[in-house]
Amino acid sequence: MSRQDLERIDDQGIAAWDDHHADGFADLLAEGFVWTDLTVPEPMRTRDQARQYMQAWFTAFPDMRVTRTNRVVGDDSVAGEIEFTGTNTGPMRMAGRELPPTGRSVLGRGAYFARVSDGKILQFSTHPDVAGMLMQMGLIPGT
Repeated sequence: MSRQDLERIDDQGIAAWDDHHADGFADLLAEGFVWTDLTVPEPMRTRDQARQYMQAWFTAFPDMRVTRTNRVVGDDSVAGEIEFTGTNTGPMRMAGRELPPTGRSVLGRGAYFARVSDGKILQFSTHPDVAGMLMQMGLIPGT
């Protein structure tokens, strides 16, 4: 794939998150994709699981805005850092548990890595800074 193709897929993915369009992101996933994230116990392998994961974030932070702050493009992969802002006004599902809303605003950060094949994301891993987010929400002690 060309660098421009990888950047286009990455741009579409970020736009889907920022627009709260889970179906739009799920459409970028290849048949047989694997998505790992430290906040879910098992890798996601279906588009329904991907949509549910995203919807959980949108429910917890209905005003969530997502911005990519850094990007690296390889031969068949793209990686980036993101920041998101949002107010936790809905319940948050994480690691199989539901946390009640705190009403607090956060500036969240994270990183992601995507390997692309035939124009679709085949492997995806996401690494949200859960500890930083939970500290801002007052759910764990901060410094």
